[in-house]
Amino acid sequence: MFKKIEQLVAGFSSWIWDWPLLFLLIGGGMFFLIYSRFTPFLYFKHAIDILRGKFDDSKEDGQLTHFQALSSAIAATVGMGNISGVAIAIVAGGPGAIFWMWVSGVIGMATKFYTCSLAIMYRSRDEKNIPLGGPMYVITAGLGSKWKPLAILFALAGLVGTLPAFTANQLTQTLVDVMGWTEGDKFYIGVTLAIIASFVILGGIKRIGAVASRLVPAMVALYFITVLTILIIQIEYVPEMFILIFKDAFSGEAVAGGALGYLIKTGIKRGSFSNEAGIGTAPMMHGTTKTKEPIREGLVAMTGPAIDTLVVCTLTALAILSTGVWKDGDENGITLTLKAFNSVLPYGIGDIILIIMILVFAFSTLFSYSYYGNLCLGFLTKPKYGKYYNYIYIPSIVVAAVVKIDFAINLIDSAFALMAIPTVISGLLLAPKVNQRAKAYFKSLNSVV
Repeated sequence: MFKKIEQLVAGFSSWIWDWPLLFLLIGGGMFFLIYSRFTPFLYFKHAIDILRGKFDDSKEDGQLTHFQALSSAIAATVGMGNISGVAIAIVAGGPGAIFWMWVSGVIGMATKFYTCSLAIMYRSRDEKNIPLGGPMYVITAGLGSKWKPLAILFALAGLVGTLPAFTANQLTQTLVDVMGWTEGDKFYIGVTLAIIASFVILGGIKRIGAVASRLVPAMVALYFITVLTILIIQIEYVPEMFILIFKDAFSGEAVAGGALGYLIKTGIKRGSFSNEAGIGTAPMMHGTTKTKEPIREGLVAMTGPAIDTLVVCTLTALAILSTGVWKDGDENGITLTLKAFNSVLPYGIGDIILIIMILVFAFSTLFSYSYYGNLCLGFLTKPKYGKYYNYIYIPSIVVAAVVKIDFAINLIDSAFALMAIPTVISGLLLAPKVNQRAKAYFKSLNSVV
């Protein structure tokens, strides 16, 4: 029975992630990029100033600061998608897949600017008058009730897409690999993870934001230093790896057997999982920010893909490629990354560093995803009932710990694809509204300067 379900999910994932959806994500992102005239990119420094708290106002409506919102959103992206997902992309599509992940990242910056600006522009409120954001509220408030079926599609897909299938699976695999445990131990690992995660998850969005804002910056810095150390040791191979990435990006010869189309789809798909631009999860987190200025939050959100795809994914890719472990063909992403670390760093150091980072990244991802699921269930019922999603989410961590990685990947990919359709369509239809607000905001900003 389960075998049949695995086959159905795999078939659906392959079908829906074909060219039409990729055209929607990349074509939509290109539209946002051109339609904005690249203007948001000129205010990247301003986005950093916002993150530093220069424009924070504790009296403004919302639950999280700009920095906490970005940290929580990044917590759901900088993690398994950047450490394990990159390895999966290289094994499946070859080194050239990284180039298409970069393309996804640059385009994703424009997509996040629009979708997260909209999340502030069209916020809803719960019974306690607390602001709620996300594509489902953008659709109903921005496009009207006749578009509600599209909002319902997003929320239904979100109930599945925010499950911890991939994250818990790869975290469990890391512990098994490093600690020398057996496959039979995965169930007990899953139970332990579920118990630990529940302490933060049941505390709500403010606790999630507070924890993420402390953990994520430290772990990104540690990961950056570790991988940079590997690249310094392997410095003679790094230029060659860049050449390999660019060369293979347009040939697909390294692993994909010359199947360029498959390589592009692999890179874009894994890039979308890495930065989630256009998927619709980030707007749910950014929609909780203490701000009344949509464009300000759009600029903050735009920095997300720059950090997780253009920086962290690139570092992971270079570590895997420069050490040559990608040629082993090991399809388990996290195991491959672990091999890259251990092949260069002193014995045992790679295991220790990676397991610490994986634990933090994975738990921070689990925290953020639980909130996304809460919002989706709250939209489909009433906001006050959203918390009951946790009683599905926490036990699912145990299930995710023992399932096969292929099933975990295909399940989340399928849900992400369904979430992307309403997110991008609503973003495209409401883009003129964002441009109107952006023009006024940048004009006022320049007049002050």
